[in-house]
Amino acid sequence: MTTPARRPRTRRQYAFSLRNLSVCCGLIGIVLFAAGITARAAARAAEDHPIAALALGLLVLSAAVMMRRRRLAVRRLALAPAGPGGMLTPDAVVPAPPVEVPSWEADYDAMDPDEFEQAIADLCERDGCEATSVVGGAGDLGADVLATTPDGRRLVIQCKRYDATHKVGSQDVQRFGGTCFAVHEAHIAIVVTTSEFTEPAIDYAAQCGILCVDGQELSTWADTGSAPWLW
Repeated sequence: MTTPARRPRTRRQYAFSLRNLSVCCGLIGIVLFAAGITARAAARAAEDHPIAALALGLLVLSAAVMMRRRRLAVRRLALAPAGPGGMLTPDAVVPAPPVEVPSWEADYDAMDPDEFEQAIADLCERDGCEATSVVGGAGDLGADVLATTPDGRRLVIQCKRYDATHKVGSQDVQRFGGTCFAVHEAHIAIVVTTSEFTEPAIDYAAQCGILCVDGQELSTWADTGSAPWLW
């Protein structure tokens, strides 16, 4: 028994029609003409009633934004995994992971001197300083942190990690004042402490142009990003 042979499929070819082409061109012309009239009418209305035109534009924009949000929400639901029976479970839409924001709040009192110097250097880098280095140690000649401020000035910092009962005295500031400008060529010299400064130390620093940052001001710097060289 033989099976009838299938006829090969052929694409249907449409003959060119001048009439159909004329009709299409006419429709396109009508649409363009109507669009031009509408645009001119809208322009005149905007000139005569600018406030109403602005309100209408804002309304149209708000509607477009709402429609886009709705489409995105529907798309998320469509891509979300379904639970038993094809129902979406409360866990179907997975929330985005929270963005980790680095915290600069630190217990400076609990740090040792080396950790405290590094923490101050980190604050300088956070606030835009370049070429930041920790140079504290034997033979540092009073400089614990060296850096270059965002505006190109040389920054020299001495770090005093003292407890609340040990204030930074005038002699401490005087030793730093004898080297920060002459030896380290500082444009900005700062003494930072976790404690406080004595009145003679503050007076001497003011005469020499040295900035004093006590424990409370250090917390403000860490929390707000208000760097001492901007004070």
